[in-house]
Amino acid sequence: MPVLSEAHRAAATALAAREPTIARLADRFGLPTIAAPTATGFAFLMRAITHQQLSNRSADAIHGRLVDALGGEVTAETLRAVPDDDLRRAGLSLAKIVSLRDLAAKVGGGVVRLDGPALAALDDADVVAELTTVRGVGRWTAEMFLMLQLLRLDVWPTGDLSVRKGYAAAWEIPLPTARELDLLGEAFRPYRTVAAWYCWAVLGQAPGPGNA
Repeated sequence: MPVLSEAHRAAATALAAREPTIARLADRFGLPTIAAPTATGFAFLMRAITHQQLSNRSADAIHGRLVDALGGEVTAETLRAVPDDDLRRAGLSLAKIVSLRDLAAKVGGGVVRLDGPALAALDDADVVAELTTVRGVGRWTAEMFLMLQLLRLDVWPTGDLSVRKGYAAAWEIPLPTARELDLLGEAFRPYRTVAAWYCWAVLGQAPGPGNA
């Protein structure tokens, strides 16, 4: 049974006490079901890169073959040791192979930190800046890493179309631009991750155990 983040659930309760729409959404969807991560930061990003621009079914199959190619040990070292031909046979495109090689090289060389106290000491902006040095890792992927891997409470992914659509539906306004949503999110500090979760929940896309 996944361990749900009590910090997020407490944050939702606090936010609902001061924000009527969040209170209504909490009554409808319950408290956030964001689970404590069970995979490493490297495994999270490897999976994220593998899933880019593919259906979940196709991506899951490729990811499964990739993990098999690594012998079940998902680390920068094992990935660096696997020949390109094996990665291609797993179903990875050349662009994704290049991205994964870059991820493994930067993690292995200590340029990008994905776990441990050094990473925990970085603020959100610094984590995003570091992760986006990896080829194929954009701001959205870095923000998902903050929200779902590091369990940061105040992330507001304004570039996520589903968050924008969910906000528009829940607050009954026209679809906001990313810039407009950035300003609207000020009301939810320091728990903007919780507000984003409810925006996803409105669309049936909220991360939860087995869905993150």
